Amino acid sequence: MSLEYHILGAAGRDNALLVYVHGGDALARVLFDCGDGCLAGLPFAEISRIDELFFSHLHMDHIGGFDAFFRCNYDRTLRPNRIWGPPGSARILQHRFQGFLWNLTDAKSTAWEVAEVHPDRVARTRFRLNEHFAAAHPANDGPRAPLLSTPHYTVEAVALDHLTVSLGYIIRERPRRNIEVSRLAARGLKPGSWLRTVKEAPAETVIDVDGKSLTVGALRALLLVEQPGEAVAYLTDFRLDAATLDALTPQLYGCKALVCECAYRAADAELATRNAHLTAPQAAEIAVAAGVGTLVLIHLSDRCPPDERPEILADAPAICPHTVFPRDWKR
Repeated sequence: MSLEYHILGAAGRDNALLVYVHGGDALARVLFDCGDGCLAGLPFAEISRIDELFFSHLHMDHIGGFDAFFRCNYDRTLRPNRIWGPPGSARILQHRFQGFLWNLTDAKSTAWEVAEVHPDRVARTRFRLNEHFAAAHPANDGPRAPLLSTPHYTVEAVALDHLTVSLGYIIRERPRRNIEVSRLAARGLKPGSWLRTVKEAPAETVIDVDGKSLTVGALRALLLVEQPGEAVAYLTDFRLDAATLDALTPQLYGCKALVCECAYRAADAELATRNAHLTAPQAAEIAVAAGVGTLVLIHLSDRCPPDERPEILADAPAICPHTVFPRDWKR
C-alpha cells in the first residue's frame, strides 16, 4: 500500500487535497475540502469514484466547488454518499442539497449522510433524494476517534480555531505486513500463493505448507514483519498558539507530508493572527516540531500577487528545509 496525494486548484485560488490509498486490488479516493474550480481538471468518472469528502469548515472558499462534486454523485448507489464536517454542517449542506429542482427523482433510493464531528462524538444525519432532501433524519451517533476506519486506512480529526471550528485531518495507511524473505529461507519454505493467505486470511485459518498444517497466526509470527503505514496531514485556516502546537505535534508525528495553509507572509503576522490564519514560518514550526517529511504550502491569499509568492516560500526553509509549493504551481 501507499498514499499518493495531489493538490487541486491553483496558487492564489481555492485549493483542496485528493488522496489515493493504494491497497492491493483496492484503490480508495479521499477528498479534503472542495473549493471553487478544484475539481475542474478531474474527469467526471474520477469524481464519481471519490469515496469520502471531508470538509475542514464551510466557508465559501472551501465548499465553493461542492456543486461539481454533487452533480456527479447526487444519485449514485454503488458506494456510500457521506460528507464529514464540523458542527453545523448538516444544516448548511441541506440547503445545498435543496438548491435544485428534484421533480424527476421520486423513484430513486439514494441517501446522503452528513457526519458532524463534535468534541465527544460524531452526529450523523441522513437525507433522501426521493424526499427531495426536505427531511433531516437523525442517525446513530458514532465514535469521535478514529472518525473513519477501513481495512486499508484511517482518518482522524483535530479541532482548530478559525473563529469557528476548522477541522484538520490525518489520513493513515494501516500498518504494512510484509513477508521477510530471509525467514522463509531459514525455515526451508518455498514461496507460493499460500503467502497471500498468510497476509490476508483470519489468524485461525489452517493451511498446508510443504505437508505441514499450520495456522495463519503461527505463520505470521514466523514470517511477517510489520511496518507503519504512510500518513498525510491536511491543516487549513486556523490560528496557531502554544497550546495548539502542543496538541498537534504528537498527532502529526511520522507524517510523510503536511499539506498546510499559508495565507500570509512573515511580515504580515499580525494580520494573520487577527484573521486566524498562518504565516509560512508558523507552518514550518509545526512541521519541524512534528518531524514531518515534507511541508507543502497551499491556500495562499489571493491578495498576494504572483511576484511576491517566492517571498512566502522563502520565509519557511530556514526553519523547515523541506518546504515546497505544489509541483504543478507556476512560480
